[in-house]
Formats: sequence, structure tokens, C-alpha cells
Amino acid sequence: MSGLRPVRIRKTDCMDLGTSLSSRTAPPTPHTPPAGRTRPPGWRDPRLWVGLALVAGSVLLGARVVAAADDTVPVWAARADLGAGAPLRADDLVRTRVRLDSAADLGRYLPADEPLPSGAGVLRPVGAGELVPRAALGTVTGTVEVPIAVEPEQVPDSVQQGAVVDVYLLGAGGTGGAGGSGGAGGGAPVLSGVTVVDARTSEESFAVSGRRRLVLAVPEADAARFFRALGAVTSPQVTVVRRG
Repeated sequence: MSGLRPVRIRKTDCMDLGTSLSSRTAPPTPHTPPAGRTRPPGWRDPRLWVGLALVAGSVLLGARVVAAADDTVPVWAARADLGAGAPLRADDLVRTRVRLDSAADLGRYLPADEPLPSGAGVLRPVGAGELVPRAALGTVTGTVEVPIAVEPEQVPDSVQQGAVVDVYLLGAGGTGGAGGSGGAGGGAPVLSGVTVVDARTSEESFAVSGRRRLVLAVPEADAARFFRALGAVTSPQVTVVRRG
């Protein structure tokens, strides 16, 4: 045994069993891209313009559908009562939309998108809110406007422009059938079924006397009879009665 020689083992001759730290391979580090911020689309982004075009097209299409569904037409209606003999004026009317079955029905009324007939008057009474028929209009001839002053307690507050009224005349003394405290018309109205074409309150007319001023559309023959009866009494008292 003394003749044996010791054998030296070098590090390079050792088998690498994976236990050496130097022999281990480190796993590759994954590359993570930097996070980016979401930016709103700018004016040059075509997606923005496409979206705006779609919204505008939807609004336009909806407006056309609504307009097509509205089959009403504008016509004139009476703002207040219109009596026979009254001239037709723009401020007597109010624009309203109605649905009519045919063009023939539309021809019976006054379209609000056309000018009013020049010089037209009301031939028969038209109630407040009623559509103005063409047949109720025409040329009013032989009618004059007669102003009267009435004590406030002798005229209803409901008497306004367009109202149809009767006028009674009471007085004392004089001639022409007016005797004592009787009526100049013998109990009958001196004006019957006339139209009020202007009606003002006492503040708007006679501030001193406090009386109310009315303007009536009266046939010429009836106007002459009214003035004769008015001159036949010494202390005339006018009373206005509204019809219906």
C-alpha cells in the first residue's frame, strides 16, 4: 500500500450536476411595453366626423317623419264674437290648426296662410272660437257706424267687440211717442240685433263722465230712426242688452 500514489482531482474534471451556481442559466426577463394614455379623438379623427354625420342624419330624418305625420292645416277662427255687419279685421281672428278630411272642406274656411279678403265684412254672426266660414263673409252695404255713450250700469260687462245687442231708449218729455217716463220705442228696442264693432271701458273713453263708449254697426235706415228717437226725448237714457 505504500507504493500507491495519491490522485489529485481537478475542478475541471468534476461532473456538473447542476448544483453549481455558476452553471445555472437565469430565465430571460420579459419585455413590458410602456402603458399609454387614452386620448379623446381630435377634430381630425375621421371617426368623430362619421359620428356627427350619423347624429345629424337621425335628427333630420326624425323631423321629416314628424312633419309628415302632421296633416293639420292653419285656418282662421274668431277671437271673439263677430256680429253681422261688422268689418273683418286681422285682430278679430286667431290662427289655429285643424285636421280636415278633404280639400273641399278646407275651401269652406279661411286659410291662415293666405291674405284676408279685402273689404270683407261679416254677414251673419260667428261665435268666439268658431272657424270663420267663407259663406259668412261678404260686402256689407248700407251700414253705418253709430257711436253711443252708455252709463256703466246700463250695459253688461260682457258686451265686447263682436257682441250682438239690442238698444233701448228711455226718457222723459219730448215727442215721438216718448211721454213721461215711457220709452221712445214704446217698450220695443230702437235698435235690434246690431253688432258692436268697438267697445271701450270708461277709463279708455270718457274719463270725466264715466260713461262707456260703444260703436255699433247699424243699417242706415235704423240709424236714422235711432237719431230721431234720441232727439224726441229731453233726458234720454240708453240701455244696452246683449243677446244670447
